[in-house]
Amino acid sequence: MTDFGWIEGAIAAARPQAMAALLSYFRDMDAAEEAFQDACLRALKAWPKNGPPRDPTAWLIMVGRNAAIDAVRKTSRNAPLPPEELLSDLEDAEAEAAERLDSSHYRDDVLRLLFICCHPDLPATQQIALALRIVSGLSVREIARAFLVSEAAMEQRITRAKARIGVGGAPFEAPGPIERAERFAAVAAMIYLVFNEGYSASGKALEAKGGLCDEAIRLARLLLRLFPSEPEMMGLTALLLLQHSRSDARFGDDSTAILLDDQDRSLWSRRMIDEGLALIDKAMLKKAPGPYQVQAAIAALHARAARAEDTDWAGVDRLYATLEIMQPSPVVTLNRAVATAKVRGPDAALEMIEPLGARLDAYFHYHGARGAFLMQAGRTVEARKAFDRAIALAGTAAQAANIRQYLDTMATRV
Repeated sequence: MTDFGWIEGAIAAARPQAMAALLSYFRDMDAAEEAFQDACLRALKAWPKNGPPRDPTAWLIMVGRNAAIDAVRKTSRNAPLPPEELLSDLEDAEAEAAERLDSSHYRDDVLRLLFICCHPDLPATQQIALALRIVSGLSVREIARAFLVSEAAMEQRITRAKARIGVGGAPFEAPGPIERAERFAAVAAMIYLVFNEGYSASGKALEAKGGLCDEAIRLARLLLRLFPSEPEMMGLTALLLLQHSRSDARFGDDSTAILLDDQDRSLWSRRMIDEGLALIDKAMLKKAPGPYQVQAAIAALHARAARAEDTDWAGVDRLYATLEIMQPSPVVTLNRAVATAKVRGPDAALEMIEPLGARLDAYFHYHGARGAFLMQAGRTVEARKAFDRAIALAGTAAQAANIRQYLDTMATRV
């Protein structure tokens, strides 16, 4: 078997639980990371030959833990691990680990890991970077790109965060009620970032990271149990559910992204939508609005529209205007411009995003949206230039293919 895509997907989905479990064993982030990486290398060698284990997460935990213990044994001249060919046949050990994964002990391990990454001794930027590295498994290069800093600077930031947690003697236990409340905002942000990492993937990356969305929703539900009356936690959970409800309709058979207006809404998950709508309705009764609730309310307007043309775009525009006040950002304004174009036309949208050009010149979605508005306004020459710029900035083949669809549309109109 030469296609390693299924292995990458299994490892990506298993990472949060496996890392959390290994950290609970070793109580040292570097040791847990090394153990997990060792297990991944062994998986790449053993799984293509022997097939996937019954429970990949349990396998990675067991092999990672044993590999780390074996490293200590070797320094003491103790017995090594079993031969490689036996590693995929950990019947009794794997079954025991799988059973523990189904218990509350292992379910809470991931939440404990998030609270550790969000330790109050760390600056917010280090908290986010550490969680993306440890929980989501992003490379240092990917995190550096997200923070718009050099790879060396991000490597140093993550190293310092690990060191500060180690020197500070951070307890590797779930924090008490007061500490949980203090770290709530940071942990909620981490969960949202884990979800976005899975949601923004496409093609082979979608296969590898798709499980992160389910993991983020699971974590959100865990956090909601800790904060059952917190409206922003209801809003965050609702937002993730409503966004993820569209997953089966977001991509075509050729992995090309399908825009929201063009999606087959019969493929949207009614179960997730109903749960998300119930949560956001409950949150709004608290009359304590926050950014997650506003974003969830926007997603709810889309979910409540049986057809794209039934969408309450004026309501979407008003909600984005509220979000601009709560959480001002050029990206929020860019998103609002999509609703503005629906309500007041493309010229109004272009006027709205014109001041964003300098700050978003290196942002793929800015040029893609600007090109779409220019095309709607009949300014095809300018639209083509904007689309060419978007293609040059595309981070994935799916993004580039999506823009080429616009260019093809314009070509047919000539």
